[in-house]
Amino acid sequence: MIMGTDTPATASDKPLAGNVAIISGGIGDIGRATALELARRGADVALGDVRPAEQSQPLLQELRRLGARARYDHADVADAQAVRQWVWGVEAELGVPTLVIANAAIVTVASVREITPEQWSAEMRINLDGAFHLAQAAALRMLGHHRQGRIVFVGSWAAHAPHPTIPAYCAAKAAMRMLCKCMALELAPHGILVNEVAPGYVDAGLSGRMFDQNPALRQSAIAHVPIRRLITPQDVARQIAHLCDPLNNQMTGSVLLMDGGLSLVGPKPADA
Repeated sequence: MIMGTDTPATASDKPLAGNVAIISGGIGDIGRATALELARRGADVALGDVRPAEQSQPLLQELRRLGARARYDHADVADAQAVRQWVWGVEAELGVPTLVIANAAIVTVASVREITPEQWSAEMRINLDGAFHLAQAAALRMLGHHRQGRIVFVGSWAAHAPHPTIPAYCAAKAAMRMLCKCMALELAPHGILVNEVAPGYVDAGLSGRMFDQNPALRQSAIAHVPIRRLITPQDVARQIAHLCDPLNNQMTGSVLLMDGGLSLVGPKPADA
């Protein structure tokens, strides 16, 4: 299990054996890839999302084929009580979650002049409040059981690179980054390491759908990324797993930036 710097890792092919992962936005593209990656490494997996339960069944079956215990809960991360009940339910069936992946997010494409108060509030409730609710609820259970673990916030390079077309998303992810640092400092003495993975252009989710509808936009995005590649959900999942690895035991309060060099050049002109 994860547990302290003096605890030896388990078998190299199952370094996360004995851990329970809890993932918000669990049946979206990044959530799904992360669930499978952590299960391959030995973790049991609890998925949470607002999608109908039947949509979780194919992923649950895949996780179980990998040997993981797995469950799905309908969980709205904007509802703090619902998140607490989700965490308690996972603990009762699978055990205390020790790998906490705050992944649920939405994005509104609207400038500061265009975005409505309702859209702004929805992004803050899900992207920021939702991340806090899950991280706090799970951290309290780890502390209560004297368990060490990892919390990983799925952030974005947009936390530090202004995108005028998605200001609410930028603001929420920037606030999440500071939340990550505050939690990391408070929880470090208890062996709970807290970090952020910050992707650039991911070829999945909302951006992936936009790329599918407009192949020229995909090519433009690829041309703008210095390494000339978009990020796959599996790329993000591997970096989340890296932050969860028991041998990666010194990083906390850090941002693992995986933007292909976008931060060196800034958003595409079309984004400005």
